[in-house]
Amino acid sequence: MLLHVWDKDKNMTVICWDGTSLAADKLATYGNISCTITKIFRIKGSLIGFAGSVAFGEQMLAWIEGGENPSDFPAGQRDKDDWAELLIIRPDKKIQAYSRTAYPITYEDTQFAIGSGGDLALAAMYCGKNAAEAVLVASALSAHCGNGVDTLEYDKCLG
Repeated sequence: MLLHVWDKDKNMTVICWDGTSLAADKLATYGNISCTITKIFRIKGSLIGFAGSVAFGEQMLAWIEGGENPSDFPAGQRDKDDWAELLIIRPDKKIQAYSRTAYPITYEDTQFAIGSGGDLALAAMYCGKNAAEAVLVASALSAHCGNGVDTLEYDKCLG
């Protein structure tokens, strides 16, 4: 069964980093059916969340676990119509994102968000909300986010 959290215009998700915690909504869709999944994980001392195709998100997580070797980058991730974006908070709090290539984009911001609710979450954080609260705001205002919130704390990802 191929499960997607993506439509042609946006990654249907919100993954939000506030500088101390990573939060994500839990909504996924399979055709016209709503499902509940986990989109954020601790891998190799980093906090990681994915937006987009769940199948490609799982491939990208396996690629991260395998050492992020550019020559092993999942070929399907380069597909023009379907892929996953990863948001990674490294142990040194460096914010990186992988989208359609084996090379991450590094962001210098202290707060960041991806997915269709990312802009709403960033606005909520600008107004003083933490990551989990920002995900709730995005979920209230976007039809593409919802089904609850998962949160991972930065201090618990080390060690």
